[in-house]
Amino acid sequence: MNLLKYHNITDVPGIKVGNVEDIDALTGCTSIIAEYGASCGVDVRGSAPGTRETDALDPINAIQEVHAICLAGGSAYGLEAASGVMQYLEEENIGFNVGVAKVPIVPSAVIFDLNIGDSNVRPNLQMGYESAKKARVGDFPLGNVGAGCGATVGKLAGPEKAMKSGLGSSSLAGASDLIVGAIVSVNAVGDIKNPDTNTILAGAWDPDASIFINCNDYIKQNQTHQAQPGANTTIGVVAMNAKLTKAEAKKIASLTQNALARTIFPVHTMFDGDTIFVLGTGTKKYPVDYLGALAAESMEQAIVKAVKAAESINHMESYTSLQERKTEISG
Repeated sequence: MNLLKYHNITDVPGIKVGNVEDIDALTGCTSIIAEYGASCGVDVRGSAPGTRETDALDPINAIQEVHAICLAGGSAYGLEAASGVMQYLEEENIGFNVGVAKVPIVPSAVIFDLNIGDSNVRPNLQMGYESAKKARVGDFPLGNVGAGCGATVGKLAGPEKAMKSGLGSSSLAGASDLIVGAIVSVNAVGDIKNPDTNTILAGAWDPDASIFINCNDYIKQNQTHQAQPGANTTIGVVAMNAKLTKAEAKKIASLTQNALARTIFPVHTMFDGDTIFVLGTGTKKYPVDYLGALAAESMEQAIVKAVKAAESINHMESYTSLQERKTEISG
């Protein structure tokens, strides 16, 4: 079956996205709003995660649905942005009814971008509020926006050889009106490869030799490297208009990590905090492995789009800048 490709995660019914960023400080946040609620699961593979409310998503725990996911920069400081998303949703009367109030459930994950722009500026409550308020259905910019504003990749050989990455999103259609979408901030320690050709799209770039260093080879050839612990991670969300239990959503999040393994080299290291959330917004059931395969493919596309849409900053190369240079040379 040929899978019809759409634009982004908001093609999934019930999902809205809002992005806010500080271009000067090179940080930002992204709100993924499920205004009618969604079942949710999470899978954390990297060993340096920064997260909030992920324990509530364990299938053995009571909370059965979430109302938004907040992805942000700012390292652990950026988790504050989720409070702003909560504030906006409370004003909209969206949340878990506890009798005296409605409490919005907003899990969150963050990337480390403090060493790229102004480390004193981080996503905060106000930025989170504004991103939730801006959430809409339809097209939105990719690359240096939202939680991808300060994202970089290819840091094993040192920050001076890293390249700019960003925010990516994609979606595709399955059987019986099923739509599966993904959104991701790619801030990996490793290289990003095209999963179809295995060629490096962005990663550790040697400006003197004008070649990629190849992080996978680098880590095997060097017992020590120059990556900063806890300063890298890929965080993302998959949404689908399928009916999911929390256990099914968790399993699909686990299967979606295959997309990271097919595009990021190396991945799930001690230096990464890779975290994937899965949202189910629908009423129709599908086989879990089928949904997992579509989720992984959509995430692969989103990761590739994240690096292809990124723009150079502070003399740091990007996929786009390298392509422009190749065009100038060949021209």
